This record gives sequence, C-alpha cells and structure tokens, in this order.
Amino acid sequence: MTVLSDIVSWEQRGAIALLVVDNPPVNALSHGVRVGLLEGMKRVQADESVAAVVLVCRGRTFIAGADIREFGKPRKDPQTNEVRDLMENGSKPVVAAIHGTALGGGLETAMTCHFRVAVESARFGLPEVKLGILPGGGGTQRLPRILGVPKALEMIVGGEPISAAEALAAGLIDEIVDGDLTENAVAFAEKMVAEERPLKRVRDLEAKIEEARRQPGLFDEYRRKVARKTRGFVAPEHCVRAIEAAVKLPFDEGLAREAELSAELHAGDQSTAQRYYFFAERQARKFSDIDRDTTRLSIERAGVLGAGTMGGGIAMNFANAGIPVTIVEANQDNLDRGLSTIRKNYERSASRGRFSAEEVERRMGLITGDLDLGAFADKDIVVEAVFENMDLKKKVFVQLDDLCASNAILASNASYLDIDEIAAVTARPSSVLGTHFFSPANVMKLVEIVRGAETSRSVLASVIDLALRLEKVPVVVGVCHGFVGNRMLAQRRAQADRLILEGALPWDVDQVLYDFGLPMGHFAMSDLAGLDIGWDRETSAGRTLREVLCERGRFGQKSGAGYYTYDTATRKSSPDAEVEELIARFAADQGIERREVSNEEILQRCTYPMINEGAKILEEGIAQRASDIDVIWVNGYGWPRYRGGPMWWADHHGLDRIVAAYETFAARDRGGWEIASSLTRLASAGRGFLDG
Repeated sequence: MTVLSDIVSWEQRGAIALLVVDNPPVNALSHGVRVGLLEGMKRVQADESVAAVVLVCRGRTFIAGADIREFGKPRKDPQTNEVRDLMENGSKPVVAAIHGTALGGGLETAMTCHFRVAVESARFGLPEVKLGILPGGGGTQRLPRILGVPKALEMIVGGEPISAAEALAAGLIDEIVDGDLTENAVAFAEKMVAEERPLKRVRDLEAKIEEARRQPGLFDEYRRKVARKTRGFVAPEHCVRAIEAAVKLPFDEGLAREAELSAELHAGDQSTAQRYYFFAERQARKFSDIDRDTTRLSIERAGVLGAGTMGGGIAMNFANAGIPVTIVEANQDNLDRGLSTIRKNYERSASRGRFSAEEVERRMGLITGDLDLGAFADKDIVVEAVFENMDLKKKVFVQLDDLCASNAILASNASYLDIDEIAAVTARPSSVLGTHFFSPANVMKLVEIVRGAETSRSVLASVIDLALRLEKVPVVVGVCHGFVGNRMLAQRRAQADRLILEGALPWDVDQVLYDFGLPMGHFAMSDLAGLDIGWDRETSAGRTLREVLCERGRFGQKSGAGYYTYDTATRKSSPDAEVEELIARFAADQGIERREVSNEEILQRCTYPMINEGAKILEEGIAQRASDIDVIWVNGYGWPRYRGGPMWWADHHGLDRIVAAYETFAARDRGGWEIASSLTRLASAGRGFLDG
C-alpha cells in the first residue's frame, strides 16, 4: 500500500490499481481526498503496469458528498472538477465501486468514472437542493445524459435518492454485485480490460438529450407540476435552468452555465439559511448530559392508548419501524374506526406507489387492538394519546403505573400540559416524559421530547434513540405550558386575533404569512383544524370572535364556513362579507376603533412576539439552544426552511429592528409588550441568538 495523502491510499492487484478513500465518517470530498485522488490518477496514467483503476471507499459508505464544512470558505486546490476531469478524460478505465450512499459530489465523481458497480443496498442521489444549492460538479449536465431529462429533474429538483435496483434499470450503474465489493469491482475492471470495452464518457452521451430537445414544452410543464411544492425556494428553479442548459448548450458551455447558477446560489441568503438548518437538525438530537455511555433501555414492544387521529398516527410510526404495537381504546366502535383509518392510510400510500399491497398487510400485522389496559403489561413503552385534559391524563397514568412493567417508559402526547404534574401521580416519575407528536403523526417529522424534572437520563436517551428509529426529528424541551412550539404559536395567535379587530381582515393576515413562506395563514389553519375544537355550546357567550362564529355554526371547512366560506366540491376558500360585518360589530362592542393596518405591521406583529417568546424560552432553559427552536418551527409549524427558523431569521433580520418595533408598539398600546431582557441585551451588543 502506498499513501497518497493522509486519507487516500494506493494498492495494486495485478494490472488493476485501487484508489482507496478512508475519510470517516462519510468520506466527504475534503481537501485531503482531492489531493490523494489527483495524485493517484496521475500515477495511474503514468504507470504502464496499470491497465485500469478501481475507486473504492472504506467505512460505511462511498463518497457521500462534498465537505459541507468548506462551504463559504476559499477552496484549496486542487478543485474537485480537476480530479473529475482527469478521471473522465484519461485513457484507462476507471470503475467506481459503490456501497452505502453515493450522494452529491460523490455521485458526480462516480459519473465521471467510466463504469459503476454497486452493492444491492447502495443508494444514489443529488440532494444539494435541500441545502439551497445545486449539483455544481457537473451533476446537472451528466445525470440527464444517463437517465433522461424527466428522471434527472425528479432526482435533482426533488433531492431524493434512488435504490441500486432503480439505478441499474435506469443505466446509472452497470452492475449490482454480491459478496466482497472490492474483489468484485477488481474482477469487473479486469473484464473490461480483457474485452477492450470502449470507455463510456458520460459527457459524450447525447441520445437522452436529443429526446428532450424534441419536447419543447417539457420544462414549462415540469415547472407547473412542482410550483406548489417549491414555492418560495430559489434553488429548485436554478436546478431546472441548469438542466435546461444541458439540453440547449454543448457540454462545456452547459458546465459553465451550471457554475454560474451554482455561484449565485452559494452567495444567496437561502443557501446560508438551509446550510445552517442542516447542522441545526443534527445538533438538536444531542442533549447536554446524554452521551454514548448513557444506558439505553430496550424498546421492542409498544402500546398506544387511544385510536383517534393522534393515537392512530403514532401507532403507524411504530409499525413503520417494524415495532409491534397494541392500541387500546375504551370501546369497540372507536377501536374499529381507528384501525380502519390506519388501513385506509396505508392503502392510500400503496395506491400512490409508495409500497406494495403486501407491505400494507405486513404493517397492519404489526398493529393489534384491545379494549383492556392490561394489554400494556408487557410493553416497553406506552404512549398516551387521550383528550388534552389534565384530570383525564392523571387518571390514565395512575392506571398505567399500576398495570405496566416496572421498567416500562410512560409517555404522554400532551400538547400543553405539565408533564411533572402528570408524572407526580405515578410511583415512577423518572420513567415519565412527554412525546409531543405533531398531527398527522404518521407524516409530521417533529417530536418534542419533554423532559420532566425527574425524567432519568436513561429514559431520555432511549426515547431520543426511539424517535430516530421512527425516522422523526427529536428535540428535547423542558416543562412549561405549550412547551416551545405551541408557547410561541400562542403569541402569533394573540396578535393575529387582535389585528383583525384593529383593522386587518383574516385574508389580509393570511396572505402576509403565506407570502412570507408559511404553508397556510393563521385563520385558514384554524378553519382547517375546526373552530369548534374545545368549544362548548352551553357555556359559549360570545366572548371571543371564535365563539361568535361557532354560535352561528361556522366551524371551519367541516361546515363549509368559518373565517372563510368554502366550496362544497373543491373546498376552495373565499372571503366572506358576513365575517367582515361580524368583525366590525365585535370590534365596536369592544370599543376598538378600526384603522388601516399595513402588511409590514402584520408581519412584524405575527413574528416579533414569537421571537420575543423564544428569547424567554432560552432564558428559562426550556430549550437548550436557539437552533433547537428553529428545528421545532421548521419541522412542526411550516416555517420556511429557506428562512432558517425564527431565531436565525431574527438574527439576520436585525434584533435592533425588533427591539425598536417593540418600543413603538408598547408606546402606542400602553402595555402587553414586555420585552425579554436577553433580546434587548443582545441587540445593544450587536450580537444574535446564535452567536454563542
């Protein structure tokens, strides 16, 4: 073995050279890798004893992409494209031997090799769009030449990986191998040499490009298809333009256009925000007093109390991860209804091609129903998902404490309630914590893991690991009303409700929030959830506008009218003059003089109080770090990822602007605008929440 750099080595097996990358944890294309590969390829071309080269990686994966730590910094030579050019344009076959994932720059490197072999479990993708950038190493020019433009658009703009089987069928790889990858790749290279196979340079492939040239409406049609999903993001459109360049321009000119578009994205705020978020999400799973040595409890059997919308969704998460789960309900009708809904959800996914009918039955086979709490006796974890009522939850936890095994974890899906108060009714408060899933629980990624005052390190670590196993994004939070997400949401809700009394209309507020990048405005979301949630006709006295609407039977989408009216066939919303009249009358009754409210004020009052509450949450230690708050809001509430999260956005928007606006609002309204001390302190110092 010859060392070419600190993380790349050379081996030779007969006439086949091996370039071996060993750059844990994911063999990123760091400076040391680039140096080693460049030196290796120069040696390959100069050494007459070498007939071909195999590029292979140690550890758990092939090259998984560029070194994201180098983004935004001057890149040391050699550049990655210099290495790729030497591979692609050399006179000797280069074979990429792929295991794990070939992502981003890793796949771009593999595509400059003449041949590609992979193990069956390998996955391939160009996920750069998720970081607000595009595949800038030729990915937008080479992938369409292999897969065709429609599939390349899907992979590059969607950013999702494909399997080895899909890659083989599409021509992205040449062979799937069994057994030892290196040995098989060497044998493949020897075969290519023996058969004198012509070198396949992807840059020279034109058949798929010609197909696209014969479809002039291809790109516009694709833009229409993804418009809703990509709304607000800059990178997807840049990806489309780069692929258009692959069709319209010669290869080298297409590469130049890709480089221009890539540079624009790297220089933009969206990429900065999305790269920040990438690290924030990974940081969130780390908790200060949890480490690798913390004891984990085995969680192989689960229970869920309640078969409603939340309970059913939570149960699906366990089944999706292969964990048998028992749902317990109070009566057979509720249980049957819940199980039926779960089956319908799975069958809908199967009908969309996400998995097979056999997979539906496999997952349903992991879910059992029961009417007896005693069915939880052998479970490792039980998640309570009953109605959000403290007395009911405490009653349930007394029963669970008595029935469940002494080492079982007891979790509450509470959205607002005090986990410590719930834990106190048990004899095992160290085994109790909150697992606040978001609706629909089988879809939404976020789980707020609420650590009680006595929750043990072992229980906390076990549930963090469980959340990752369920493919969720876990964030540990402390105990307070509403935890982090809902506590901040309450501030926005209060301001939105106040704004429509002062002069704005529901659709004005919603449009500002939608234009900011949220998937739905406050009032549209309220209509979707149902205005009658928690409303009681017998105690309703028109004290709030919501009560007034409910008293008139305006419950939201379900009744065809709420803050908006809804088309019975399409559920399309429309502003309603009756609501305008009700708002004006209610405001007059409250002695509120209505006025013009600008879009700027709407945005300030719907976002600044959230930032202020986030500052208080950090002061109180409810969230461990500002970036955790951002992860909660991106994953749980639809905050646009290209704006980083509320705390990141506040830092870049300017804390001094927020403080100045607070002072203006406080002077005008005379109360209700108490600013967090840390917010004023940071603003005065010219620092931000994320400055450390």
